[in-house]
Amino acid sequence: MRCPYCGHHDLKVVDSRDSEVGEAIRRRRECLQCGQRFTTYERIEAVPFYVTKKDGRREDFDPQKLFTGLKKATEKRDISPERLRAIVDDIEAELRRSGRVEIPSGEIGEMVMDRLRDLDEVAYIRFASVYREFMDLQQVKREIEQVLSSRRPRCWENFSGNPNSGKESSAAPGAAR
Repeated sequence: MRCPYCGHHDLKVVDSRDSEVGEAIRRRRECLQCGQRFTTYERIEAVPFYVTKKDGRREDFDPQKLFTGLKKATEKRDISPERLRAIVDDIEAELRRSGRVEIPSGEIGEMVMDRLRDLDEVAYIRFASVYREFMDLQQVKREIEQVLSSRRPRCWENFSGNPNSGKESSAAPGAAR
């Protein structure tokens, strides 16, 4: 490594600590020739991996592309960007742990759908309609019915199926809601 000020090779490390995020080591260095100090960061080099598309093309895995797809599916839903970023990070970490260099796009799509199904049913249906290329409302209806049938029962569903059963209505009798 060379000093960015004078180009000299003789340097010493003055301070070393983890960066704020914890994904790098921050080092303060001093040039023994000119005395200038500067900061360097040491990171693990991530091995790139590829996504194999349905048509056989290969693309670099792009976490931003995954995030953009999640953002579209969750638009106008009460889901924070931080939560979406956590999903992207979780999927990327799982893919890296697999040790494979090529991942079929379908596998990534299923991972996204599994997480969206647990996070938000509407976002799941939105994503599924694009990912599974629904061609008509019958396909959308079947997917919605599958989501509804796999739901965990809520307390009020164990009664008459009416969330207001057993409660008095605040609306006047016969009034439209």
